[in-house]
Amino acid sequence: MTVDKWASWLLIRRDGDNQAMRDRIAPELADLRDNVLDRADLHPDDTLLDVGTGTGLIGFGALDRLGPRGRVIFSDISQDLLAECRRTAAGDDRCDFVRASADDLAGVADASVDVVTTRSVLMYLDRKDVAFAEFRRVLRPGGRLSIFEPINRFLVEHRPGDMFGLGPSPVQELLSKVLDQFKRGSDERTMLDFDERDLLRWAVDAGFAAVELDYRAQLDVPAQPMADWATLKNTAPNPLAPTYGEAIEAALTPGEQARLDDYMTARVAAGAPTRRTMATAFLRAEMPGG
Repeated sequence: MTVDKWASWLLIRRDGDNQAMRDRIAPELADLRDNVLDRADLHPDDTLLDVGTGTGLIGFGALDRLGPRGRVIFSDISQDLLAECRRTAAGDDRCDFVRASADDLAGVADASVDVVTTRSVLMYLDRKDVAFAEFRRVLRPGGRLSIFEPINRFLVEHRPGDMFGLGPSPVQELLSKVLDQFKRGSDERTMLDFDERDLLRWAVDAGFAAVELDYRAQLDVPAQPMADWATLKNTAPNPLAPTYGEAIEAALTPGEQARLDDYMTARVAAGAPTRRTMATAFLRAEMPGG
């Protein structure tokens, strides 16, 4: 089955269509879901709009917390992902589905929802400020906004050449070629044109009150060893990027590919440690008038 780039990444390319990789990242995804929903302060009969729902991680998590009169609107730009959510919902009459971009929620009426959630959605938009205005438009007085965004600019500023958390390595020149290929092969402009301060500013400028931001930065923090190298090469870091294997094939000669494969396979087999450098932001805000 052919699906669009958003569905292809979430269903296949994020984890290389490998169950062990899915199991590896599942706890982190569950933690993100719970953090977003905890900040949403759900009430049993709320209507929640999950913008950029993907496979419904946040939305289905919300259904588990809502009562029988609560509702979830699954919204996404991808028709394929909405179809996936419909299959998962299996006829649950508390679910609605709207195809829309975060910066144009035309299918959602003014002041019609109690909660808006997003996870890693704004990073793909040119008009992030317009998305905040849309969130405000659809929320009722007293409604809550709860979002999560990775702050990718932090990694680029602090560890611009570090792939896979390896730090300096004997194959650094090969990885640099691969990284250059990624820059040529995908448009990461919107992922890098903001930071946590912009999120705060957009929320305030849109008219939200009680704005809270929880920001966390990690620089060279010990992390779990890499996953199986063959599987990792079948994954892509985001929906707009090639897989690591595709970038490697485009950037390196056959001999260089073999050298990189040998090094990375040996490193995985040895359980060599990696280090994580990243920054994340959770933002919560309220509509005035509640």
